[in-house]
Amino acid sequence: LKHSDRLHAIIEDLLSLSRLEQTYQRITFYEFPIRTILETAVEFCSQRAEEKSIAVTVSARGSEVGWGNPNLIEQALVNLIDNAVKYSSDGSRIEVTATSEGGTLAIRVIDHGVGIPARDLPRIFERFYRTDRARSRELGGTGLGLAIVKHIALVHGGLVEVESTVGEGSTFRLVLPD
Repeated sequence: LKHSDRLHAIIEDLLSLSRLEQTYQRITFYEFPIRTILETAVEFCSQRAEEKSIAVTVSARGSEVGWGNPNLIEQALVNLIDNAVKYSSDGSRIEVTATSEGGTLAIRVIDHGVGIPARDLPRIFERFYRTDRARSRELGGTGLGLAIVKHIALVHGGLVEVESTVGEGSTFRLVLPD
């Protein structure tokens, strides 16, 4: 059952990536409330965060609305927040922030977890790339989450970046035209 669930998750993630990569597919963009998207993504990850006693805070400043596909942006945030929870120690905190100014929406997911070794940073958005294969598989996931985040950023004309220090945590920044 565990293996079939994992296979199902991999298939779902591969289908998501395939849909994002199809140039003929039209993705509908429209205005959406930024804070609502942040809070919905945090709520989706709240049970796992609560199990680890991780406090997740949300803040937004600047414009109250963004432009894009809110479902895809929410999916990207869920992937980033879920990873932050997985790789943070019990009792730590995660910050989800959005800043909208000058035609750009920058969403950050900041954790104080294990961090990512510098040698792995250039490759973490590749499909199936894992920094610690044994630990990643133990924590669940398909190895496709960050690739999906990257493609969601690309279909919005944006990008995703990461800064990380081993033992101190990581900051993922999703930057989208507003």
